[in-house]
Amino acid sequence: MFLTESLSSKHDKSKFCCGKAMLDSYIQIQASQDVKRKLSVCFVITDKSESLIRGYYTLSNNSIPLHQVPDKYRKKLPKSYESIPTTLLGRLAVDKAEQGQGTGKLLLVDALKRSYLISKDIGSYAVVVDPLDNEAKLFYSKYGFIELPDSGKMFLPMKTINQLFEE
Repeated sequence: MFLTESLSSKHDKSKFCCGKAMLDSYIQIQASQDVKRKLSVCFVITDKSESLIRGYYTLSNNSIPLHQVPDKYRKKLPKSYESIPTTLLGRLAVDKAEQGQGTGKLLLVDALKRSYLISKDIGSYAVVVDPLDNEAKLFYSKYGFIELPDSGKMFLPMKTINQLFEE
C-alpha cells in the first residue's frame, strides 16, 4: 500500500546525504528524537537491504491562520475559524544516489496518500509545506502546491488530493 515505512533503529541514518546540511543532520541526529516525542512521524524509503535510507519525509499535525488561506478557498470556509487544520509535510529529502530518478515524486505521492487517508479520520483541510529554498518551491509548484500569502509556505487542498486517490 505504501512505499515507505516508519523510521526505526534498523535504519542506517549515518550515510544519508542529500546535499542540504539541514536535511542531512535532521535525519541523522533529530528525527528519532522527534518521533519519540510525538512531534512528527518520519517515513523512509530504503535500498534492497532495507537498512540504508534512500529518502524520507515527515508528517505532523498543523494549522494555518484563516487569513493566510487564498481568497479562492477562504470564501468557502466558516468565518468562525481563526485557523484551519492541516497536515504538515515538514521535510522531504532524497539521497544523492537517488536524485533525478523520481524518488522525490514517489515520496511526495506516498506522503499525500497517507495524509489523505488520515484526513478521513482527523480533520485536515490541506497538506502544507514550507519549502527550504527555490529548488524545493519549484518541486512543489510542479505538483500543484499553491503559495500562501505572506508566509513562504505552500499548500495543496485535501479536495485536490482526494481526486488523486478516490476509491
